[in-house]
Amino acid sequence: MSDNSVVVTKKKKKFKIFPLVNGLIFILISLAIMLPIWKVIIDSFDARSAYGFKWVPTMFTWGGYRAIVTRVALYRPFGISCIVTIAGTFLGLLLVTLGGYVLIQWEMPGRNFFAYMLLFTMIFDGGMIPKYLVMKQLHLLNTLWSVILPLSINVYNLVLMRNFFEGIPEALFEAAKIDGCSPMGIFFKIVLPLSKAALASIGLMFAVQFWNDYTNFKIYINKDKLFNFQIKLRNMVMDSDIPNDDAVDPNTISSASVIVAILPFAIIYPFCQKYFVQGVNIGAVKE
Repeated sequence: MSDNSVVVTKKKKKFKIFPLVNGLIFILISLAIMLPIWKVIIDSFDARSAYGFKWVPTMFTWGGYRAIVTRVALYRPFGISCIVTIAGTFLGLLLVTLGGYVLIQWEMPGRNFFAYMLLFTMIFDGGMIPKYLVMKQLHLLNTLWSVILPLSINVYNLVLMRNFFEGIPEALFEAAKIDGCSPMGIFFKIVLPLSKAALASIGLMFAVQFWNDYTNFKIYINKDKLFNFQIKLRNMVMDSDIPNDDAVDPNTISSASVIVAILPFAIIYPFCQKYFVQGVNIGAVKE
């Protein structure tokens, strides 16, 4: 063997237990989440639904979904849910983007004071009764504003948006100021276009929150014509007020109602997934 020869040594790969355990844990968590959902889906298609677990329906039927979709009394609540979700998401994004942009203005007097006051509200809450009294004094009871405003002012989402704005390079702001761009011009022309991931992820959280809202409708609204889809659907299922022309099991209709309630966002989520994956890391990396 010559002196210039190279001896190649193979390194044995060390077996690491952590990736294996980590994978098993996530498999168990996924099963714990998916199995109940799968049971509800199967029960919604089974005319003889039971409390036991089944992989496939024993007697397939569309009766549960037909009973809900053909119920005219659910059309108005569905429209109200859509209006509240769209208006609330728009207003929530408007407030958190403007609030987050204000909090990154380092030269603004009292910036730290306002930031700490907002964080204070995340720890200490006024409570249900004071909120109800405020809504009553503002004459907002039995209006859609009583369910839109409380959820639109979300300090947690505002802090997330502020953290994302802080990750935008300072050089962009300075270059825009040199070019004569106003603060609001910087906001609309630079900040918002660079914040698509944050807007999509936080907007999705707002939308899910408004769509699934039950508590605020129950507290602030007692007019039947202003109930949202979840309230009306729940009342009909509990009171057995949904026509059952196909003679399906009541549990089938209940399961179908759950799927109908979550279906809109099950359809929307895949289109927002790429932005949502980016948005979950909002403010996680600083340069």
